[in-house]
Amino acid sequence: MIIKILGEGCSKCDEMFENVKKATEECDINAQIIKVDDFREIVVYGVMTTPALVIDEVVKSSGRVLSVNDIKKYLGI
Repeated sequence: MIIKILGEGCSKCDEMFENVKKATEECDINAQIIKVDDFREIVVYGVMTTPALVIDEVVKSSGRVLSVNDIKKYLGI
């Protein structure tokens, strides 16, 4: 599983990254977590507001920081 956090390095993006790490650790999911901060890459996903969560190349959320529990729902837990 590849999980991407889209955002240009703001504190909300960092918080989302930490929440994703925690969710995957709590669920014992082996995932590659990548921060994407290049604006051109972000635009490819059609995201207009960050942070955004992308799981296996599908945008799941944008414009807000998801809680650990919300992320677990997107992970299918």
